[in-house]
Amino acid sequence: MNEKKIIILNRDTFATLVPSGAHIMLHQDTEVTITQELGSSFTVNVYGNLARIEAKDADALGKTVPNPLEDLPEDATIEDKVWTLLHTVYDPEIPVNIVDLGLVYECQITQKDDKTYNVHIHMTLTAPGCGMGPVIAQDAKDKVLQIPEVSEADVEIVFDPPWDQSMMSDVAKLELGLL
Repeated sequence: MNEKKIIILNRDTFATLVPSGAHIMLHQDTEVTITQELGSSFTVNVYGNLARIEAKDADALGKTVPNPLEDLPEDATIEDKVWTLLHTVYDPEIPVNIVDLGLVYECQITQKDDKTYNVHIHMTLTAPGCGMGPVIAQDAKDKVLQIPEVSEADVEIVFDPPWDQSMMSDVAKLELGLL
C-alpha cells in the first residue's frame, strides 16, 4: 500500500494550480501531500486541489533537487545536455516526461558567433486547451537555460501535427499501462 505522507510547508511558497495554471501562494504551515515528485518539480494535493511547486522552492517541502547534468560525462555534447534536461520536464498530471510522451517535435541547436548556443524547441501538448501548457513550456526553457553554454532558448507550442498516443515511446506506454 502506498501511504501518502503529510508535509507541512516550512515557509511561504508560490505554486501553480493544476490544471488551470493559476498562480497561488501557499503559506507556511500549510499541510500538503506530494502526489508526484518527478523532474525536480512537485505536484501536491492541498485542500483537495492539485498544485505544482517548482524546484527552486523544494526547500519549502524539506526536499532537495539533484542536478541531472552532474551524471553526464565531462565530454558530453550540448545535445546530450539539452536532451538530458528535457527528459526532466513533466506534465504535473502525467508521470512521464515530455520527451517520452512524444511532445517534443523538434529541437534545433545552433552555435552563435560568441561560441554559446541558441536552442529552439517545437513542442506540443496532449490537449490543446491544457492550462498547464505555458508552465510546461517555461519549465523546458528554464531547464535548457541552466546549461552554461546556452545563452538563448525558445520553446514554441505547436499543434501540427496533432499529438496522439502513437507518438509516445514504449517506455511511456508501459508506464501508463498502455502496453
